Amino acid sequence: MTTGEKTARFEQNFAAYTGAQHAQAVNSCTAGLHLALAALGIGSGDEVITTPLTFCSTVNVILAVGAKPVLADIGPDLNISSESIAEVLSSRTRAIIPVHFAGLPCEMNSIWALARERKLSVIEDAAHAAGALYAGRPIGSGTSDAVAFSFYATKNLSTGEGGMVTTPSAELADRMRVLCLHGISRDAWARYSEKGSWYYEVTACGFKYNMSDIMAAIGLVQLKRLEMMTARRIAIAQRYNHAFADIPEVELPPDSPESRHCWHLYPLRLNLARLTIDRAQFFDAMRERGIGCSVHFIPIPLHPFYRETLDLPVPCSRALSEYARLISIPLHSRMNDAEIDRVTWAVRDVSTHFSKKKQVAACASFKPVGQTA
Repeated sequence: MTTGEKTARFEQNFAAYTGAQHAQAVNSCTAGLHLALAALGIGSGDEVITTPLTFCSTVNVILAVGAKPVLADIGPDLNISSESIAEVLSSRTRAIIPVHFAGLPCEMNSIWALARERKLSVIEDAAHAAGALYAGRPIGSGTSDAVAFSFYATKNLSTGEGGMVTTPSAELADRMRVLCLHGISRDAWARYSEKGSWYYEVTACGFKYNMSDIMAAIGLVQLKRLEMMTARRIAIAQRYNHAFADIPEVELPPDSPESRHCWHLYPLRLNLARLTIDRAQFFDAMRERGIGCSVHFIPIPLHPFYRETLDLPVPCSRALSEYARLISIPLHSRMNDAEIDRVTWAVRDVSTHFSKKKQVAACASFKPVGQTA
């Protein structure tokens, strides 16, 4: 029922899939990020740079180890910008947490180069990126100190709840394995097996982050299907791209020929200057047509807690401006063609109905009563 043989096998299989040297199964991506920061010894007085366009957990784990989150702005691809990272570096910077937004890998070569130059740790937040490739290699395959994945219910590979953290370092892997289960010696789970011993030692102040065999059993099956599910997501994204390419009221999501986008999200950007409605009204109009949408993400500086408790001097102007026009439309690997067509029809219908171009054309064709054309 709890951590056992299936969890160990899931770790081995996931490491083989990603090309990682070591993999530690955890109960969430948040746990994986926290484990990595703690195992690297990052804490009070240290600064960790990350993106403002992310879920709150990315920032919360930095606070959890006592470090200070520092935000660097995003680039045109909606991922953290290495140029912005360089602008916010300080003598206290210890690590960078890039987030692969929507499943599109960050431009990691420039981030790794900067980290090597300044002797910084890199922990990738790959919550969206199971199945993604960067420069032909799976996300999680190495170079960064650690890479944390999410297997939450909505993710490309799901165990309901759960996650994985990979690393090329045997030393870091051992440290994370100890911290993952209360700081008990690394093979603690084996004490409940026929080969285990009753004796154990607590060697560090750790956490309760272990994955159960129930979750791992689901993960083992999901992992076998991940390539197939990724291919379907890519096919759906391509259909969306084709359907929306000729609509000036929306902008297609960013992509890169150097990466395999795994399309955890399909984030449309509304060209608000071409629409008579704002993002919230577009959202409502989609709902009226039977299509649920979401917004990813509310930038970190806009949340009351961070605004009131953190020193956030960097404006992150691109993240804030992009947020106002971001809307995620449905995308998952079990969508059928009819469902895809329903979504594309709704986007096209809302975009056309509330187009300023249509409004201008209607005004131009209007003739006062009694006036002939």
